[in-house]
Amino acid sequence: MKKILKKEEKLRKREEGTGEEKKEDQSKATEKALEYLSCWSERKSEWKFQKIRQTWLLQHMYDAEKVSDASFSITMSYLENMRGTARDVTVEKAEAMIKEDKADASQSEEEQKRIKRALEVVRLLSVD
Repeated sequence: MKKILKKEEKLRKREEGTGEEKKEDQSKATEKALEYLSCWSERKSEWKFQKIRQTWLLQHMYDAEKVSDASFSITMSYLENMRGTARDVTVEKAEAMIKEDKADASQSEEEQKRIKRALEVVRLLSVD
């Protein structure tokens, strides 16, 4: 019974949460992921692999608002060293994004940038 009450309370609190809290959480996630990336590029001796940060980068690297052009170029270097399933899935998602967006004739500048980034990812990772 306690478990059920806790779940209900947790669900209620989540529903009551404001949009500001979500934005704050998202900005913290962005900050942590970009710090992880800069640590990888600048201080490799301090860097430690973190699956959650890599996952965030792989999901958001196409979004120019979250990942700047400078950070994207570092991300591309990071991706070069990626192996295994993460690499394969990243290529598949980028190819799917390209196919999906090519079907849409009217594209905004943001969508064009996403396609451009996806093409760069496919070129980089499909070589091997």
